[in-house]
Amino acid sequence: MAARAQPGKLRGVEILQQLGLALGFATLSGLNLYLTVLVSGLAIRFDWVSLAERYESLAVLGDWWVIGVAGGLFLVEFFADKVPWVDSTWDTVHTVVRPAGGILLALAALGDLDPVVSVVAALLAGGTTLVTHSAKAGGRLLINLSPEPVSNAVASVGEDGLVLGGLTLMALAPAVAFFVFVVLVIVAMVIASKTWGSIRTGGRMLRERFRGKRIEAA
Repeated sequence: MAARAQPGKLRGVEILQQLGLALGFATLSGLNLYLTVLVSGLAIRFDWVSLAERYESLAVLGDWWVIGVAGGLFLVEFFADKVPWVDSTWDTVHTVVRPAGGILLALAALGDLDPVVSVVAALLAGGTTLVTHSAKAGGRLLINLSPEPVSNAVASVGEDGLVLGGLTLMALAPAVAFFVFVVLVIVAMVIASKTWGSIRTGGRMLRERFRGKRIEAA
């Protein structure tokens, strides 16, 4: 005879699922905001996923206007993201856009919250998106310093693959997705720290070398 599910445990699973979706949206938005919105919108529009009542706020992603705008911007990013230095310029422009989008998606996944909780959730979501964005942008800067352009396309396709894989995991197992994205965010923090540290070191060495040449010329 199967044991009766306890309401407290069920509620705990539901909360974990919501956190998995919110954290997933915040994390993936830092890699590719427009692809995240586009695929989520199409999934909702064509009923690839069924939205529970607590996720009604996400239904707006299935609107054709949202899908159209996200699709158009993703098309632009698809090509810009594969051109050396153009991708870094695009990342710079989206330093504000991606965290803002990550906040909106995460709050939509969490639904109605107490105003104080909403502010805290927004700060955490924005910080999470900024972490993955920083890891992506820093990695692209290092790639652009390499002599061959193929790495840009490979990195871009890999990032899009991570977004698609992450969204699939969120749809199939949102509770599991929470723990997976926690690990991904920690990895992104380490990557961002090491990448930007290398960039600062390289920039300092270039400045010192430039100063040395100016002194010799004088």
